[in-house]
Amino acid sequence: MPGSKQQTRRVILASLIGTSLEWYDFFLYTTAATLVFPALFFPSLDPLNATLASLTTNAVAFVARPLGGVVFGHFGDRAGRKTVLVVTLLVMGVSTFLIGVLPGYASVGVLAPVLLAVLRFAQGLGLGGEWGGAVLMSLEHGDGRRRGFNASWPQVGVPAGYVLATGLLTILSFTMSDAEFLSWGWRVPFLLSGVLVFLGLWVRLRVSESPLFAEVEQHGAKAKMPLVEVLRTHPRALLSAFTARIGVDVAFYTFTAYIIVYLTTQLELDRSVALNAVLIGSALQLVLIPLFGALSDRVGRRPVYLAGVVGAAVWVFAFFPLLDSKSFPLIALAAVVALVTHAAMYGPQAAFIAELFSTRLRYSGASMGYQVAGIVGGALAPIIAVQLFQMYETTVAVSVYVVVALAITAVGLAIAPETRDVDIAAEPELAAPPRLPGQVGPFA
Repeated sequence: MPGSKQQTRRVILASLIGTSLEWYDFFLYTTAATLVFPALFFPSLDPLNATLASLTTNAVAFVARPLGGVVFGHFGDRAGRKTVLVVTLLVMGVSTFLIGVLPGYASVGVLAPVLLAVLRFAQGLGLGGEWGGAVLMSLEHGDGRRRGFNASWPQVGVPAGYVLATGLLTILSFTMSDAEFLSWGWRVPFLLSGVLVFLGLWVRLRVSESPLFAEVEQHGAKAKMPLVEVLRTHPRALLSAFTARIGVDVAFYTFTAYIIVYLTTQLELDRSVALNAVLIGSALQLVLIPLFGALSDRVGRRPVYLAGVVGAAVWVFAFFPLLDSKSFPLIALAAVVALVTHAAMYGPQAAFIAELFSTRLRYSGASMGYQVAGIVGGALAPIIAVQLFQMYETTVAVSVYVVVALAITAVGLAIAPETRDVDIAAEPELAAPPRLPGQVGPFA
């Protein structure tokens, strides 16, 4: 049974705050990987190759995220959602703080980028376990008629984290010289994470466990090996979650990460142009994501999701010509509309993926489907975009790449059922009558 309205609001707030802090940490690295780390950790390379090397360390987190989904998903289905969420927040916070005190290549040589990659891997582990727990807590506590809206709030943590991370880095870059920013200014947001993590822990420790998980636990129906059982019983759901996620990731990291690389290296504009444009679009997403989540409660997950897919596929061909104008209003327009289409996909996504799996396997199933797609999508998107432009010398190649990824997402939506009206509390394992001696089937 869902929790009280007061408890539901507290859970949603805890999920939003915790997820925002996790994504704040994650995007700090992504942004710094394009602005700071090439010069600090890869000074012996030319600017383009230094950026590629830095983006490669960024991609390490996406490789770690599925592993985090497996490990923390297992314990989330075995020990509960709340406990795992506390651990993932600690893992992310400590890793980010340590990046803030990490010496550069000039101090310790090749050890610096190696340690950077290790800490980025740890960030990926934390985020890999975070998403599933935050979404499930919001989804499983709330009113069944508002699951799309409730589950969308952890998704708001993405633009909230981006606004916090990018906004703080932008303020610091404006208030100090380039030399000061590269020397020590970039470290301030990373060190701040060590303080913010205590806020997230205080909020999360005050919420109750998911009532649906508590019911599974009460009936002794927890899966011994959740991931193995997911692979055996939910292969289509996993495939759908995986494919439905790929295009969203590719589009998002093209619109938010590659835009920085393109504007600064190809168009030779100041980094603040890209940061401010994406910042405006991300701020708008704070409102749009829950609105699209609520809309999916009325018309269904797939129609809203698909509208975002089509919108992004069309807009990507206007996106780069607007950037080429070098006009900030047009660049901001490009980023804002791009992130509106992303919000239409991202708003219903959490509920859509989570509703594909039964309660006893939901943490493992949803985490795996979501996180594995991150390797193919988010990890490689900026790197592939850079290589495509370098190879073909036109952004049309990048746009076609985004459209192909979005087509895969459309296929993932097509092979999945509409999940808006699914009874996520229904558990065949709990409802089955006790088996009689010698009984083979349920009606034998």
